[in-house]
Amino acid sequence: MHVLILGGTTEARALAGLLHPRVRVTSSLAGRVAAPRLPAGEVRIGGFGGPEGLAAWLREHAVDAVIDATHPFAERISFNAAAAAATAHVPLLALRRPGWVPVDGDRWHEVASLDGAAAALDGFGDRVFLTTGRMGLASFAARPEWFLVRSVDAPEAPMPARTEVLLDRGPFTLDGERALLAAHRIDVLVTKDSGAAATAPKLTAAREAGIPVVVVRRPPAPAGVPTAATAEEAAVWVGARERAGG
Repeated sequence: MHVLILGGTTEARALAGLLHPRVRVTSSLAGRVAAPRLPAGEVRIGGFGGPEGLAAWLREHAVDAVIDATHPFAERISFNAAAAAATAHVPLLALRRPGWVPVDGDRWHEVASLDGAAAALDGFGDRVFLTTGRMGLASFAARPEWFLVRSVDAPEAPMPARTEVLLDRGPFTLDGERALLAAHRIDVLVTKDSGAAATAPKLTAAREAGIPVVVVRRPPAPAGVPTAATAEEAAVWVGARERAGG
C-alpha cells in the first residue's frame, strides 16, 4: 500500500512514523521552510502543479490513499488535494488538529483574515507580538506599532517599519512565553488559530498577563472530506483501507 501524506506539520511527521515501514509512505513538503524536520519514509519537496498535476502524480506513483495533514491555513493545497483525489479516484482523509477554544479570562478578538487582524489593532497599544508566520506581513506593513515577529525562517518583505524579528521554532514553554511577553512589554498578541499544544503556551501567558489576543479564524475546508483529529486516528483509517485491499 502506498500512502501520500501532504505534510510539513507535527501530525504529519507523527503519522509517517506510525505507518513506516509497514506501509510505503511518501511525505510531500511544500519547501517553504529552509531546514524542515524530515519524517520517516520517502520525502518529496515542492508543488505538484495544481490539482491536475497532483492527480497525475497519484496515478503515476500508484497511490492508494492520500492524507492531507497540511497546516490548517494551507487552504489552497487542501482544495487541490480534494479535487485531485476525486479525479484520480483515490480516498482522501484530512488530518486536522482541533482549533483552540477560549476559556475564562481570555480576551480574544476573532477576525477572518490577516487584513482584519491589522485593522483590529487600533486601541490595543504600541507593542505587538505577531506569531502568524513569515508570510503575510504585508497586511501589517502600514501599521505604526512596533512588532515582534516570531517565525522559523526570516520573514518576507514588505513588513512594518518598526519590526524586530525573532527566529525560533516550537514547542514553546509557558515560562518562556511569560518571560518573552514581559521582556518585550507586549500590549497585544496576534496569532492564527493553528491549534496544537506546541504553540498554545503563548495564549496562557497572555491570559495570565491580561493581554488581548487577536485570533485569525481558520479558512474554510473542502466539504465532504472525512477528518481525523490525531495521527493515531489517521493511522487507524489507513489500517482499515489496508485490510480492505487499498
